[in-house]
Parts: sequence; structure tokens; C-alpha cells
Amino acid sequence: MAQEGVKKSNTRISYEYRRKKNAEEMRYQVVSFTLMIFLTILAFVAVGSGKFHPDFVVPFILLLAVVQVLFQLFYFMHMSHKGHELPKFFLYGGAFAGFLTVLAMVTIVWW
Repeated sequence: MAQEGVKKSNTRISYEYRRKKNAEEMRYQVVSFTLMIFLTILAFVAVGSGKFHPDFVVPFILLLAVVQVLFQLFYFMHMSHKGHELPKFFLYGGAFAGFLTVLAMVTIVWW
């Protein structure tokens, strides 16, 4: 009988913990979604206004794209959670290999 009381209290604590954790996770997702919308609007304004030189606009948009990809990986695909170390390793390894490939091709073309 005493163990049933312990189990019920542990279940209640576990439920409250999960509920709090889910609310926190949802808040992070809403904030990151809002920031991504803002970054998208910023990119459209940079291109649509015509006030900025293309040499500024292209790297600026690429920077905003990288930031949005990071937001999506860590908040929408839950890469910030425990247990995602191996997928992170392969993701970063693939990004590094892609970067080296692009760097090699650009180097071959320029020289």
C-alpha cells in the first residue's frame, strides 16, 4: 500500500515535469519561428528595397540562410536534446565535406 502512494506521487511529479518541459520546448519553437519569419522579411527587404549593393545582399542572404538552418536543426528537429550525438556528428561531417568540396571547386576555378 505504501508503494502505491510512492508510485502515484512519482507519476504526478513525472507528469508535471513533462508538462513543464513541453511548455518550455513550445516556447522555444514559437520564438525561433518568429525569428525565422523576421529574418525572412529582412532578406526580402534587403533585396526589394534596391538600396543595397548586390555585393552586400548576396552574403547577407547566405548568412541569414545559415542562421535559419541552425534554428531549424536545433529547435524544430530537436538536435539540442540528449541522445542526438551521432546524428549531429554525421550532419556536421557532411557539412564539412560539402564545404571542402565547394572550397576545392572554387580554388580550382580561380587558379
